[in-house]
Amino acid sequence: MTETVHVPLGTRAYDIRIGGGLLARAGAEIAPLLARPRVAVLSDENVAAAHMEGLRQGLAAEGIDMVALALPPGEGTKAWPQFSRAVEWLLDQKVERNDVVVALGGGVVGDLAGFAAAVLRRGVRFVQVPTSLLAQVDSSVGGKTGINAPQGKNLIGAFHQPSLVLADTDVLKSLPRRDFLAGYGEVVKYGLLGDAAFFDWLEVNGPALAAGDEAARIHAVRRSCEMKAEIVVRDETEQGDRALLNLGHTFCHALEAATGYSDRLLHGEGVAVGCALAFELSARLGLCAQEDPSRVRAHLTSMGMKCDLRDIPGDLPSAEALLELMGQDKKVVDGTLRFVLARGIGAAFVTSDVPGEAVLGVLRDGLAGR
Repeated sequence: MTETVHVPLGTRAYDIRIGGGLLARAGAEIAPLLARPRVAVLSDENVAAAHMEGLRQGLAAEGIDMVALALPPGEGTKAWPQFSRAVEWLLDQKVERNDVVVALGGGVVGDLAGFAAAVLRRGVRFVQVPTSLLAQVDSSVGGKTGINAPQGKNLIGAFHQPSLVLADTDVLKSLPRRDFLAGYGEVVKYGLLGDAAFFDWLEVNGPALAAGDEAARIHAVRRSCEMKAEIVVRDETEQGDRALLNLGHTFCHALEAATGYSDRLLHGEGVAVGCALAFELSARLGLCAQEDPSRVRAHLTSMGMKCDLRDIPGDLPSAEALLELMGQDKKVVDGTLRFVLARGIGAAFVTSDVPGEAVLGVLRDGLAGR
């Protein structure tokens, strides 16, 4: 069972294909994009060990050759040194303007490979083959590509839409439970920001989804991609509505910086904690009912996920230091932080009218509970 979500962006339109067995059919899916039967694949060492041969066989079935580079795994790869290595390797492989770069991996590989494709020869096409739940529902869709800087996450990059996304739900079976649940943090985000019925569905079906139910996984990935595609089409370069997709991310990015972009806090875990904090802040500002943050935390807790600052291992900076880290966020406009808050589950909105003391209060209380 394969489902398709179309992203109608005019000349940059593309399809997101969702279902099992897509790696084995990669050649048939990618062949229509190729000027010559050859692709260059960027991956990481862990993903390559698990899935590179499957991709190679899927491409070979249609007579497509591939060259591949496996980068070190982890968020540390998403920076200048490995980015430079990837671009120079693509040049060494004589990748041309009409060729296609394939990103095989999670969000780190997808973001880095997409940015490499964006700047190589002033732009070559690329295909996303996301292998994590987080990448399938979020980072592979929408054309945001980039790398991290010492000053903050994703501060260097470009908007460069993929030509195709192949979300093979079979590969999710190989994910460690923690990585799968981190991706689920982004799935929950979609229900919280704009689809209360989807959040209701997740409350009922989340456990089956985590346990491996294929139909539930395909539905969750498809609905998440539909929601992201709808927002991207309205606001491709994040001038307005697209900022809704950052629900939880203002807190998340500060927490990731505070934990050194390490395994102490995976991105999706930070999103889950950030969503809970955003709803807590919304309730304190009188924007939503106090029951809403309680419901968010209850669902995350029932899934065995992080939902509070006390769930993050190790030391954290002070509330004031965390607020300062938020100031490096891309969503700062004229020095003012923009938050995504909510009037209820499924009713998020973007605002700059957030008292700093209210944010500090939420952070202080969260830190006090550690």
